[in-house]
Formats: sequence, structure tokens, C-alpha cells
Amino acid sequence: MTYRAAALALLAGNFIIGLSILAPAGMIDPLAADLRVTVREAAFLITGGAVILCIGSPLVAWGASTIDRRMLLAATMAALAICHAASALAPSYGVLLSIRLVEMAFAAIFTPQAASAIAMMAPERERPGAISFVFLGWSLAAAAGLPAVAWASNEYGWRGVHGALAVGAAFAGLLVWTTVPRGLKSAAMSLASWSTLLRSRLVLILLLATIFASTGQFVIFTFFGPLLARTADATPTEIAICFAAFGVAGFAGNVVASRIVGRVGVLNTSLIFFAAMLAGAVIWVLAGRSIPLAIAASAVWGLGFAASNSMQQARLAGAVPAIAGAAIALNSSSIYVGQAAGSALGGVMFDHGLYVAMGWTGVTFLALTLGTIALSGRIKSGAGTAAA
Repeated sequence: MTYRAAALALLAGNFIIGLSILAPAGMIDPLAADLRVTVREAAFLITGGAVILCIGSPLVAWGASTIDRRMLLAATMAALAICHAASALAPSYGVLLSIRLVEMAFAAIFTPQAASAIAMMAPERERPGAISFVFLGWSLAAAAGLPAVAWASNEYGWRGVHGALAVGAAFAGLLVWTTVPRGLKSAAMSLASWSTLLRSRLVLILLLATIFASTGQFVIFTFFGPLLARTADATPTEIAICFAAFGVAGFAGNVVASRIVGRVGVLNTSLIFFAAMLAGAVIWVLAGRSIPLAIAASAVWGLGFAASNSMQQARLAGAVPAIAGAAIALNSSSIYVGQAAGSALGGVMFDHGLYVAMGWTGVTFLALTLGTIALSGRIKSGAGTAAA
């Protein structure tokens, strides 16, 4: 069995992980109404979960590097299935939040370890494309999953969404178990390995760019539905269409990125798709009460969302290939730092009715991201070669 079958299974796992992490953004209003909490309190499901994800990713990279990847990844999916089933039965917000924090501790395992596994299976020249392919799961979560969550949570309730995710996680775990080969392990991580990462100027500036991008993203994305409802009187169907435009464009962007990266290089591909995110954020701010413009903004923004992260992973793997799993884990952790910061900042601004200012805050962080990525192209990697 070639690595391509395993890649499909890991893509399915990333779809469930991406949707598990992002799903609260698609059902904040129904969840808040049903559990009788504020929108800001409901959004803390994202903020609190991001803190756990931030801490968990590097710890897992350190502690689980010698564990068989098939066993680790399949067990993660099984644990996620149990957490979603428990969430569907949660009697109160406090119980749901507690389950969410446990769930995110398991979710922290999958994405970086899936990237590490596919990097070990794929031939070196195919590695960037293979990593990008596996991350299509995140794009699919945004393309197909989030619109479905936004629609289904309004029609059938948020508990039904968690039930469906429990079934999906169990199925993805079975796929991983039957396709990923036994014996995939990496060398044990030492303190010296982490020191190598933290001494690399290229690694550090790429992680900073990830934090900026994620902060700018989640200032708005966490409150995507509520913002559309309050600024443009958007209906649940129109909100679902915006989610769909974002996700479908994200999927398309990742496919395009995986095809052009070999011709134009990882750095130039990164610049293209981070610029798309910035352009989408600007259109979002200027859309005002126009639903068509909001849909266009969602599509342009989404075009860069998944592809830019895939390129970050590929550049980090190229900068420190011997400890790529740890570098990718730190990138995942940086995403969650930005996710926590952005959703917390957005929550404060949302409570004060600063809806337009939230948009410009996202634009500012994404502009900083694009500048940081451009700067990273002038920095040499730890091996003394030009940055990818």
C-alpha cells in the first residue's frame, strides 16, 4: 500500500480535527441561546480550547515522538469521538466547556503528528505536496463542514452536530488504523533539539508570522455569524453561504498551492496566499451591509486561509528537516496562540459593539503578517542556505 492511501486517511482525520476546533464559530448564536449564556461566553469555547491546543502541541511533539504514529493517531480519533458524544449530552455550559478543554487536549495531538507521519512516508521531492494534500482536510472542514454546522445547528440544534462529529471521528480513526503503516516513529526529542529550533532565525520569524495571521483571522472569524447578523441583518442561510464561500475558496486555494509550489517556490506561494487573506479582510471591512460583498470577501479571504498555513508547514519542514515534527508542532501552537488572542480581543470588542473596528484590527494583523513573510525571504535557514 502506497503512502497515498494513508494520506487520504490523514486528510479525513484533519477534516474532523479542523471541524472540531472551528465548529463553535458556526453555532455560537444557537448554542448561546440554548444554554442561556452570552455570545462572548460561548466564544470562550474557542478561546479556552486554543489555550489547551497551544500548550498541547509542543508537549506532544516532545513526549510522543517515539510512539508508533498509527496507534497514536487512531487513538486520538477514538478519544475525540468519545468527547463529541459527551458534548452532545452536556447538561450545562460549564460541563460543555470542561469537555471541550479535554477534547482539545486530544485534538492537539493529531495535526502536527499527521504532518510528521506523511513527511516520513513521502519521498523527499514529493513531501511539500504531500503535506499540503493532508492539510486539505482543514480546507474541507471550512468548505463543507462549517456551512453544514451553521445550517444544521439552526435547524436541528448544536447537540446533533456533536453527535455527527462523534460518528465522523470514529470512522476517521478506523481509516487511519487500516492505512497508516506500523513502525512510524521519529527520534526522541531532546532539549538540544528545542534549542536548535529556537536558535533558528527563520523558524522564529515564521512562527511570528503564524501568530500575526491567526490573531487577525480569529478577531473576526470567531464571531463570523454574529457579526453578519448584526451588521448586515444576515439570515442563517446567508451566513451559511458566507461560510461556504470561505471554505470552498480555501479548498481551491490549497489545491492550487499544492500544484504551483513546485514551479514558483514556497516563499512566493506563501506571499500570494497571505496577500489574498489581507485583500479579503479589507473587502470584509468595506462590505458594510452588503451581503454580496460579504460573500466576495469571504471567498477572497478563504482563498489564502488553508494554503498559507500549508506553505508555513512546508517551509518549517524545509528549514529544519531533522526535527520537522517539532517545528510543525510549534507552528500549530503558534496558530492557537493567535486563535486565543484574536478570539479574546474580538470578544471584548464585540461586547462593546466595535464591529467595524474588529475588521480593521484583523486587517492590521494580516498586514503585519504579509510584511513578516516578505522579511522571512531574506533570512537564511539554520543550515546556511537561502530560505525556501
